Amino acid sequence: MRSDVLRALPLMLLAMALIPAGDTAGKLLGEAGVAPVFTAWSRFALGAALLLPFVLHLTPPRLFLDWRVWLRGLMLAGGIVSILTALKTEPIATVFGAFFVGPIVAWVLSVWLLRETFSWARAGLLALGFLGVLLVVKPGFGMTPGLGFAVLAGLFYGGFLTASRWLSDLARPRAMLIGQLVIGAVALAPFALPALPEITPRIAGLTLASALGSMLGNLCLILALRIAPASRMAPFVYTQLVSATVLGLAVFGTLPDGLAMLGLGILLASGMASLSLREPR
Repeated sequence: MRSDVLRALPLMLLAMALIPAGDTAGKLLGEAGVAPVFTAWSRFALGAALLLPFVLHLTPPRLFLDWRVWLRGLMLAGGIVSILTALKTEPIATVFGAFFVGPIVAWVLSVWLLRETFSWARAGLLALGFLGVLLVVKPGFGMTPGLGFAVLAGLFYGGFLTASRWLSDLARPRAMLIGQLVIGAVALAPFALPALPEITPRIAGLTLASALGSMLGNLCLILALRIAPASRMAPFVYTQLVSATVLGLAVFGTLPDGLAMLGLGILLASGMASLSLREPR
């Protein structure tokens, strides 16, 4: 394994544990009747409020004038709204299985647009992962609107991963994080504020947990992608499957059906198998 991947790996794995934890809190909010768009907005708004005092001096104003930064932020906002919509009706592990079309999209876009290294072996493993996604989603054979939103979230996320690598040298990681948080909060505010729920202690606690999980997970992700190429780090996104399955069982007492479990297993196996691949010279 390349040295840059080894250095980025702990950050990537931590990110992939924190993000499902935040989404678990988001699913609990959805079950309590909170609108997904409000939960998504609260992640951005609270994250920005918590982080801004520490990174304002590191954030150049020109960052918010760059259309690429807005594109990246809007892709993340669309992905979070989509996955929270999916979580309202679907088990968390199943949603994450459908969502894992994202690494495939990230690899294709990174090779195509960023001219990162192409590998037939990695392409084959990602194709196997796509088969796993199909087993989870079951298009035409019981696919639900919730799973459709999960796939849409994966498409947004694949674009976000690629854009994060594309812009990794534009500003410091914390400045990039505050940029995406501010952009997400601004873009979603007109839709979220009319859906403001009654703020009880439970709603407030879950909202804070959702925001912290998302913010810290994405900070770790930005740091990891600054160290190693998106095409090399994309397979590690599959480790979210383990966290999502454990959290789904522990918090909600649910597991995916047999076909979906097979798909999740294929996804995880294909992602982990790619760790042993060497890039062609």
